[in-house]
Amino acid sequence: MPKKGNGFVNGLLFFIYEGTKLLPIPFESPYQWAHRTLHMERSNFYANLFALEKRGVVRVISKEGKKFIQITQKGELKVLLNKSKLLASGKWDGKWRLIIYDIPEVANYLRDGFRRLLKERGFIKLQSSVFISPYPLNPGALEYLKSTGLIKFIRIIRVDAIDDDKYLRKRFHLSKS
Repeated sequence: MPKKGNGFVNGLLFFIYEGTKLLPIPFESPYQWAHRTLHMERSNFYANLFALEKRGVVRVISKEGKKFIQITQKGELKVLLNKSKLLASGKWDGKWRLIIYDIPEVANYLRDGFRRLLKERGFIKLQSSVFISPYPLNPGALEYLKSTGLIKFIRIIRVDAIDDDKYLRKRFHLSKS
C-alpha cells in the first residue's frame, strides 16, 4: 500500500503515467483502477489528483462530456526522475563508471539537479565535473537524461582499471578481485 503524503501523490502520478499506456480492464474508470491497484479510497484519489493538478504534472480535460486525466511534460519528467532513483543492484563487474559533464551556465539549475541525481545514485565526486561509481546508471536515469536534453553534455565511460583505486574500493565496500 502506498505511503500517505508525498509518496501517495507520487504513486498516483506513476499510476497515471503507466496507465496512459495500457488500461487492463475495458470500461474501468481511473478511480476504479487506482482503487484496485493502489487500494486508494475515493477521497484520497481525488485529493491527490487535485494536488497533482496544482503542481502542474497532470491536467483534467473534458472531451465529449467525459473527463480524462492527462499527464503533462513536467509530469513525465517527474516520473522519469523518480524511476531514475531506483538503484541497480548486483555484483560488481570489476569496471568503473565515469561520468564527465560540461553543462552550460545557462542551465545551472539542471546541472545542480544532475549532481544531486548522481549523488543519490551512489556516485562520488572524483574531481570537478567528474563522478565515479562501480555501478552503471539505471535505464530510468538514462531516460531522464535523454528527455531533459542533458545527455548531449554528458559522457559516460566504462573504465577497466584506475591507477590507485584502494580508496574507491574501500568507499564502495568492494574487495580486490
